[in-house]
Amino acid sequence: MVIVYALFIAVVVGLVGLAACVRVVQQFERGVVFRFGRVRPVVRGPGIALLMPIADRLQKVNLQIITMPVPAQDGITRDNVTVRVDAVVYFSVIDPVRAAVDVQDYVSAIGQVAQTSLRSIIGKSDLDDLLSNRERLNQGMELMIDSPALDWGVHIERVEIKDVALPETMKRSMSRQAEAERERRARIITADGELQASEKLGQAAEVMTEHPAALQLRLLQTVVEVAAEKNSTLVLPFPVELLRFLERSTPPENSRSSDADKPATTRDDDESLERSDSPPELTTESHVSAGAAVTTAPLSAGSAQPQWGGLPAGCADPAWQP
Repeated sequence: MVIVYALFIAVVVGLVGLAACVRVVQQFERGVVFRFGRVRPVVRGPGIALLMPIADRLQKVNLQIITMPVPAQDGITRDNVTVRVDAVVYFSVIDPVRAAVDVQDYVSAIGQVAQTSLRSIIGKSDLDDLLSNRERLNQGMELMIDSPALDWGVHIERVEIKDVALPETMKRSMSRQAEAERERRARIITADGELQASEKLGQAAEVMTEHPAALQLRLLQTVVEVAAEKNSTLVLPFPVELLRFLERSTPPENSRSSDADKPATTRDDDESLERSDSPPELTTESHVSAGAAVTTAPLSAGSAQPQWGGLPAGCADPAWQP
């Protein structure tokens, strides 16, 4: 009976030891064996891995591509614009021994390097590069992360900038800029169209000048187009040459009579204005015989009496009349 118990205990201990010595490695994993704390150079592949009890310890390393989102980072671009950028990093382990020995947690290490690299890329780039030239920035960020990751046995497969968040004021400014650019292009296209149309019209005018009948045909075509619609518009063609002929044949207006009458009227008006503006004065007149001079002088209070023909003012003269 004691022998049976001993055999039973030996079988149990053997099974437990066998279970501790046998490990299963998946297809996407590799096993790094530590014997008494020293890493073994041989990496165990997928399948069953046999270990020495108590002496060996197996650490599995995942070789699949790991997708790690990079938290959004606030930064200021080279042209002094505040932005918020986030990204995603794809990486995988290419050296299981170095990934298990050289770094404690390679996933966390890659995450920290990705954050610092993203901030560095933001500070070195312009806003236009972040919005339109992301391929070059992705490649630069991939090189910045891959340089220290190779020492850890990790390879960076791809880096992508996901989103660039801009302030609301910057969004409004960019929308106004885009609208102004579209308006400028529209005006340039319109001006080019007008230039080409003017050139064609100039060529058409030269052809019509050489062939006058073409102008008449164009006029008739216009009349036909107007008459095609049901309207009450009446078109009467009137040649421009007839207007020019009438303008040349009209005699100029006779302005001599008007110029001659204008000074006389002016003199009469000036005399009437002087008479209306001057104060009333007392005048005396002396009529003498034929050939005698007529003298007119104003009388004012306290002034000397005038003389007529050498006689004082009080002399009786039959020819004098007040």
